[in-house]
Amino acid sequence: MKSGFAERKTKETQISVRVELDGKGISDIDTGIGFFDHMLTALSKHSGISMEIKCSGDLYVDGHHTVEDTGIVLGQALADALGDKSGIARYGSAYIPMDEALSFCALDISNRPFLVFKGEFENQMIGQYDACLTEEFFRSFSFNAGITMHLDMVYGKNDHHKCEALFKAAAHALKMAVKPLENGETLSTKGSL
Repeated sequence: MKSGFAERKTKETQISVRVELDGKGISDIDTGIGFFDHMLTALSKHSGISMEIKCSGDLYVDGHHTVEDTGIVLGQALADALGDKSGIARYGSAYIPMDEALSFCALDISNRPFLVFKGEFENQMIGQYDACLTEEFFRSFSFNAGITMHLDMVYGKNDHHKCEALFKAAAHALKMAVKPLENGETLSTKGSL
């Protein structure tokens, strides 16, 4: 079982993340932002990646540092678990519906980080979570994990549904991409990523 750990301590946030690629998707998450915890729990459950995330952030300012820095540390912990990224399927994609909303994710665990994010929210806030931070989270996560990620909120009306469908689409794409290959080789014509 592959596992990874990362932590970050600044004047704005103190974060520790442990992940296990165990296929169980067990989570213990506390960032201080309820809806964000809900999204990270969904990411863990649907990807099968067990996650322990503890964050203390400057929420008296707003949620930006907490959300962005959690993405950074989660990406670093996943990169730690994947090592040289050999022996994994590497690619994954998924469409996920949630009631009236549909979201899509395609990704490549390539060591060439990039993010394409399409979609807009109708409202600024979902509970105590600033919806615009969704793109910030996925940018910091993908860049620190070494993932090329394309995310699209295809359509929808309810911001909760749109956001949750997006996190679950990312989760199912990750589940496909981290799946071990039978031969254990690196899926690249170059022989390494």
